[in-house]
Amino acid sequence: MEPEDKNLPDRRQQELVRKALHFLIALAPVLAAFNRLFALALLAAGIFAYTVMETLRRRGVSIPLVSDLTVFASRRRDHGRFVLGPVTLGMGAFLSLLIFPPQTAAIAICALAFGDGTASLAGKFIGRTRPPFLFGKSLEGSAACFLGTLLSVYLVTFYSGSGNWTIALIAAVSASITELLPIRDWDNIIIPLAAGFAVHAVPLVLT
Repeated sequence: MEPEDKNLPDRRQQELVRKALHFLIALAPVLAAFNRLFALALLAAGIFAYTVMETLRRRGVSIPLVSDLTVFASRRRDHGRFVLGPVTLGMGAFLSLLIFPPQTAAIAICALAFGDGTASLAGKFIGRTRPPFLFGKSLEGSAACFLGTLLSVYLVTFYSGSGNWTIALIAAVSASITELLPIRDWDNIIIPLAAGFAVHAVPLVLT
């Protein structure tokens, strides 16, 4: 247990860096509000550039700053492997902007950025209650996912003129349920799509 305790602060720093990058994906709908095609092109370019640089890193070619940041922020399970998280994060935002109308896309990306992001932070820092049916995840993390999605989605609807708690609740429930699934990095794609489809399916007018 002693080595585990000594390494704990470093793992927490890694989680903070990883989720700071995770939260930045919330800028995607802001950019899309000005120019949707530009936002899609920027995401596609970012995914492609990261894939190339990560492939080079895996072959022993270090890219200044990017390779070091990738290694520092990677999870223990990613050591010795292609770090997939940034790719699926970009794909989750890209598909949301591509599939959904603007407000629904913003809601979906909020579920990804603030729902999934706060769930990971809460699970790492304060997660203590881990019943077997949560596949190793914590109740604290699930609650954080729900609240992070609920509040951020409500703000999206508020600033668009409606302030709809019903939409926020639907997004929060769908994101929280999906976040519990043992799908690892693929949750970056599944969570926003689940939240977006759930919100888009309800008989409510999104303005």
